[in-house]
Formats: sequence, structure tokens, C-alpha cells
Amino acid sequence: MGQFNLNRLLDPQEIAVIGGSNSAGTVGNIVMKNLVDNGFTKSIFPVNPKYKEVLGIPSKRSVSELDEGIDLAIIATPIRTVPGIIRECIDRKMGGAVVLSAGGREAGESGRLVEQEIHVLIENSGFRIVGPNCLGIIQTRGRLNATFVSGMPATGSMALVSQSGAICSSILDLAFKEQIGFSHFISIGSMLDVDFGDMIDYLGNDPAVKSILLYIENLKNFRKFMSAARSVSRVKPIIVLKAGKSTAGAKAAASHTGAMAGEDAVYDAAFKRAGLVRVDTIEELFDCAELMAKQPRPKGPRLGIITNGGGPGVMAADFLSSHGYEPVPLDPRTVAELDEVLPVCWSRSNPIDILGDATFDRLRQTLEVCLASRNFDGMLVIFVPQAMTDPVRGAKALVETIKRHRYPVFACWMGGKSVAEAIDLLNNAAIPTFDTPERAVRAFLYMVTFTRNQEMLLEVPRKVSRDIVYEQQKAEEVFARYSGETFVSEADVHEILKAYNLPIVRTEIATSEDDAVRLSRSVGYPVVIKLLSPDITHKTDAGGVQLDLRSDQDVRTAYRCIMAAAVQFREDARIDGVSVQPFLAKPDFEILLGAKRDPDFGPVILFGMGGIFTEVLRDRALALVPMNRLLARRLMQETKAFRLLQGYRNRPPADFEKLEEMIVCLSQLLVDFPQISELDMNPVIIKDTRPVAVDARMLVLEGAVSSPMHLVISPYPGEEISRMVDEEGTELVIRPVRPEDAPLFSELFKVLSPTTIYHRFFGVMTKLPPELLSRFTQIDYDREIALAAIDEAPEHERMLGGARIVGEADGKEGEIAVLVGDPWQGKGIGAGLMRRCLDIAEKRGFKHITGTVLKENRHMIALARKMGFKIDSGDDCQEYTIQISLNGGGGPARKPASPAVDS
Repeated sequence: MGQFNLNRLLDPQEIAVIGGSNSAGTVGNIVMKNLVDNGFTKSIFPVNPKYKEVLGIPSKRSVSELDEGIDLAIIATPIRTVPGIIRECIDRKMGGAVVLSAGGREAGESGRLVEQEIHVLIENSGFRIVGPNCLGIIQTRGRLNATFVSGMPATGSMALVSQSGAICSSILDLAFKEQIGFSHFISIGSMLDVDFGDMIDYLGNDPAVKSILLYIENLKNFRKFMSAARSVSRVKPIIVLKAGKSTAGAKAAASHTGAMAGEDAVYDAAFKRAGLVRVDTIEELFDCAELMAKQPRPKGPRLGIITNGGGPGVMAADFLSSHGYEPVPLDPRTVAELDEVLPVCWSRSNPIDILGDATFDRLRQTLEVCLASRNFDGMLVIFVPQAMTDPVRGAKALVETIKRHRYPVFACWMGGKSVAEAIDLLNNAAIPTFDTPERAVRAFLYMVTFTRNQEMLLEVPRKVSRDIVYEQQKAEEVFARYSGETFVSEADVHEILKAYNLPIVRTEIATSEDDAVRLSRSVGYPVVIKLLSPDITHKTDAGGVQLDLRSDQDVRTAYRCIMAAAVQFREDARIDGVSVQPFLAKPDFEILLGAKRDPDFGPVILFGMGGIFTEVLRDRALALVPMNRLLARRLMQETKAFRLLQGYRNRPPADFEKLEEMIVCLSQLLVDFPQISELDMNPVIIKDTRPVAVDARMLVLEGAVSSPMHLVISPYPGEEISRMVDEEGTELVIRPVRPEDAPLFSELFKVLSPTTIYHRFFGVMTKLPPELLSRFTQIDYDREIALAAIDEAPEHERMLGGARIVGEADGKEGEIAVLVGDPWQGKGIGAGLMRRCLDIAEKRGFKHITGTVLKENRHMIALARKMGFKIDSGDDCQEYTIQISLNGGGGPARKPASPAVDS
């Protein structure tokens, strides 16, 4: 149900407390006291047949006595009573309930049956549930504390969503201590209905929320979570702490890839792809929370360190270096200015050691110089208690100095009782405080990670070569030979890889000794022969690989050795023969490229160090599909192997463009064929810069869902490509937008007149900001429809126009906009784009499409009328609202589709 009715749960005007009580210490009593004592000023209706009033508020005997339309029910009764209560709440047309009751599926079969009954009741009702087995919700703006934890944190712009009530209460307690403001505390418990994806969407649309913290033990709807997280993380930082290890899919791995692609590594890859910042401990989650709540985010990793003690400064610098960053050097001007205010023997480098006898005035002057410098993206001030220094005066100097600067500054006042007053002073002044240099630097680097994530979103991937064509039908014919869970024969694996442009060394299959000799002559000496057996995964371990064979006799001897070794290794193994390949001597590099279908996140690609040391070195990185060239390059950069592949000594660098293409082609294979359970290309050797797989193994599993439902990230919808002919007879391709289209969109923007820009963007714009270019070309096709009209002229491909529908999270509502370059207006291109967008929206189940058009934009208004939109002037004297209904959504229905676009 997405965000439907969530506003009634999180910003209620009326609340019913079912189980509200006068009995001190009960959950119903604590919840009532929290609502009343923390200043919730809206209506509260306790429901309990035992009382005529609760805390002086008149009580109802049952839910049926309540008026209709109350927003929120808080249920604090035993779990066995909850289904009946929810049935009554639905009858009274309530918005939803926070179910505090424990004893659901975590308590066993009886609890699971209760949850199942609740689920049946709320399905298709529009009634929303947070919980069961949750702490409740706090919303500070409305003074709403619907939990059984006392107190109300300061109002802030940070929201916490947690599966664990204990984590919520712990962070709430820390928030009081450190003077950190929050907008929401939301404990979602067992997630019977409302889950992380719903909450991320809701909080992402709340302008009062600037950042989101998540504590996750498990996820439910993975595709919804990824779509929501990818959308919201573009505009708000999301920090996640993932705990708990699922056993889903745990079994003995059948390949190198299966052995290494552990569940937590896949979660890590998913969070990275969604743009989330992952932390490892509650301490780190809170440190990030404090830094985000109190200071602006750093623009980069250049950290300045000021310290009155050399050792702590070194510790901070060491921690920074261990995470891939070095303290930024001081420029000559900064050094000269610091020479004026610091003793002769100061460090003259970063960390800036202002010495143990530093007065508060010396600290202030040093800070002024550093804050005025353009050297730094953030400042860490470390204070160590010493006989000649006053920690409180030092804190006051810091507070007074940074009042005049909007700059990330944070403090480490080391010690205990002697610095407690100073730390309180800093917290009250919204300066984050940390008890060790390492904690401070770590929190800073997490914020840098978010900044880097945002920068990467603006990068434009290069196009994949037009020479790459996927022979899907050919691969389908091969897959059709297999059913159940089985290994694909080596010959068939090679056919599939070739169909998807994955380079594989020439391989011939021999079923006898004579065959092996004959095929070795055909391939050309020297050769390699390898055991073929679906029962033996690691051929080398079984003595199943013989290299550098230079004669017929070498091949005969090797064949016999392999057969004998296989039987000795595993007596019952099925032996299908041997493969014969050319021997590629002394490759420059060996890498692993593989894939595994994760039970939660779908197919993932693995890249890393290959060959016989794969599992020993464990140098690998994971990424979710689908992938483009930019994502492929990032995947490689996460490994140590990437540095080797750049070349060293006399070894030339690998052809990274070819490696990128291999990863993109593998991604497309995984998108098209959900039945691939595991694929292992190990090794892929690189010789003379070019990669080629010399060994490949594939496991397929029947019964997988059809493509693309096996993916948590919607792939490029190539099936929506169509053609149209404009009114001058030019044939155009109407296709979904790709990230690689950013240069085409930039060229389109250059031909737009000021009037067209004003009509489309509702303002004056002389150049296209990178953030907007990214937004127009990096599309989440789970939520959006974005089409481009492309003239594929051989000499110069051009984008002539575009149209998009941006959908709400529920997939029922969407907003449409159309843009056509001035030289091509009036040729029917806008109509073709809009019509095709509406075709796709109708197919996807959208109910209502709206748009906002300036009243002076007569061409767009005329086009909307032609398409059957209702034009509503409303109260705004500058804008019209256009709207149309699809799939029986009510309101003005869409006119029958015109044949102008050939789908």
C-alpha cells in the first residue's frame, strides 16, 4: 500500500488508545501518560471497559463506541485480542494502528497464525499497521509520543527507523545526553504491513526530515526497499546499521563464487548501490547521527586537525591514513599566517600541534586562520587536559569562533570528569563531541562517503559498443535442454557465453583418448586438457588439469593420468571426457568473474583475483545487476586486483574497456535468464591486455520467476522501444532513456529557446546543472517512465525531445512532462512521446496522470486537450493542472490510442 494513510499514523489529529489504563506501570498507562505529559494537543480517546475515565479523560468501553474516522489506534492489549480489535477499527474507518503487542510470529506457530489473521483483515482495506511487537512512534513536531518510553527529544531534522525497540530507546537516551534533535523515532517491529521501504518513501517526502537512520535486522520487500532507498538517498543521507545473519539460501557452495558470496556481502553491495552509508556498530550510527544533526556535511575528505597534544593528533592522522586518506598538506600562505600566531616550534604541518601550553586565545587564532583557508573540508579540534590549560575556556573559544562560519567542525575533548563541563557546553552549542580521535575521524569519513556517493550519481557511463548484439534466442535454445537443478555441460556453457559476447577460449570436447589426440592436432600444440565432470568442481584439486602438452604422446599420457586421478578423487563421479584448449602460456593476470543468485536480492556479479588462489586471497567485490560500464568500473576498483591490472614492472595494463564490456554482457545474461543459479568463469586470463575465459561452470535451477521479476533493481525496459514517423516523414526511435544519454540531453538543452526552457522548467536557466542532468538520465524504471525521441542519423545521433511520467511510490499516480527542442516543434513529436508514455503507464496499471502547465504555454495546453486531458485552472492565475484517468481510475478517461506510434 506504499505511503497510503501513513500521514494519519505519523501526524494524527485523533488517537484512540485501546488498552489505555490507570494501572501504574502497565503499557496502556505509560502510553497514555506519554501522550498527555509530552504536550500532544489533539484528541485522545482511551478505550477500556474497566474504566469510565483514564487519567481524567473519558473512556469508551469498546472500539464500536468511537466516532468514525479517527486517524490512529494504539493497541496495547494481548496479541490474541488484536484481530478482533482491528476488525472493529476497520469498521470505524480508522487510518491505521500501532500494535505494541508482542507474541506474534516470534513466539511460535500460534503467534504466526494471529499475524496471518491480521494480514487477511487488512489486505485491500487501506488500514495500515506499524508492528506488531514494536515500541511505537515519536513525532516531535506534533509532540506525539505513542511509545512506552518516557520523554520527548528536542525537535530536529533527523528520523530513526528501527526494527528493535531497544535500539530506539537507547538512541533516545543518548539523544537527551548529547542534546541531539530528532523529527521521528519509529519502531516498526515485525513489519506485518508497514516496512522500511514505506517509511523511507514517507520520510523522503517530508521536508522537515533532512536525514534518515535505519537499524535493520531483516528486510521484507527487497525491490520496494531498493527503489525507495535509491530515490531518497539522492536528496537525503541514509545511514544504515544492519545486524543479524539470515540462513536463507545457506548451503554448501557448488563453485568458487557460491562459496564466497555470503549474505552480508550482498547486503553491503545492495546498500552501496542504493547510495546508503553503512556503519558497523550502534556507536558509529550514533556518531553519524550527531555529526549530521549538528554540522553541515563536508564537501570532501580534506580534514584539518588542530591539537594541543602531539600523540592524539598522530592517532587521528593514522586513522585517516588507514582508511585511504592523508591529512591535507598546509599551503604556504596558511603556514605563514599560522607562524604569526603560534610558537616557533609548532609542527608546521597537519596535524597542527599548538602545543600543551596553548591558551584559549591561541586556539581561537589558529581556528580563525584555518577556517579562512580554503585548504579544508572539515576541522577536528582535539583538546587534552593539561595543567596550564582550561578545558572550559578552550570550549568557549571554539564555540565563539565557529559562530561566524558555516563549516563542519567537531571536537574531541579527551578525558573524564575534568572535561565534562566543557563537553556539555559544546553539545549545547551544537558542536559534535567524541571521546577519542578515531571515533571523530570515523564519523567524518562516513559523511565523506555520503558526499562521494552523491558525486558518483552525477557521473555519466560511457556507451557500450554498438557491435555488441545479444543472441537471446540462441541462448534460450540451449537453456531449454535443462530442467530441475543441474549443471550445464561445458560445451553448452560456452555456447551461452558466446551468444552474449563473453570471450571464451576455443574448446573442443573429447570423449576418448583417440578423440583427445585428434582434437589436440586440430587446436594446435601446445594444448591443455581438463577433466569434464559435473561432480568435481575444482579440477586442479582432483588432478584433472594437464598443461603445456606438446605432442600426441603427451596427450595420451595426460588423458590416462586425468582419468585415473578422477576415479581416485571420487569413485562415483560421472566422467564426461576432457576438454581440449590451446595452452596460453604466461598470462599477465588471472581474474575471477562470476555470478550467484541471492535468495533476497537476486543475481549478483562477483569480480576479483582469479586462479587457484581465489579462495585463499579472497580479494573480491560484489555488485547487483543490472549494470552499466560505470558500475562495472567501480566494481573492479573495489578490489586489490584492480591495482595489479593497471600494470606493473613489464606487464602491460589490462584492457579495462573490454573488462567493462564483459561485466555488462554478463549482467545482461543474468537479466534475461533468471534460471542461472551460479556461474563461475575462473580463471579469466589476461594476455596482451585482452581478457578471455578459459574455464566456465554454470548451475541452473528450474522454477525461477520470469524476468525481470527476479531483480530488485528494474532493468532497462528494452521491450518499450518503438518507432514513429514525424509529420515531415522522418523516422524516429522512441526509446527509454539510458544513463549514457547525458551527452545527448546536454546537446538538446543547447537548442532550447529561453521560452521553451521557461515553459518546461518554470524558471530561467542558462545551463543545465549536473544534478538535473543526472536526474533526467538516471532513471528508476520501477517508478518512472522516461522516453526520448532519437534521430539515429549515421553521421550524428540526436535527441529531439523527451517525455517522462514520475510515479508516486504506490504506482497509481504519476506526473507527466514533455519537452521538444525548438527546431523540431510542431512536427507531432510531442504528441508521439506523450501518447507512448500514456500507453506504458496504462500497461503498468497507473490510475491517474496529472501535470502542471503554465497558462502561457498554449502549445502544451492544446496537446493535452488533444490527448483527452481535463484542463483545470484552479485558483492559480499562472498555471493549469492537466489530468487524465487510466484503467478505470475515475475522472476524464483517456481517448483510444492513435496509430501514430508503431509499437
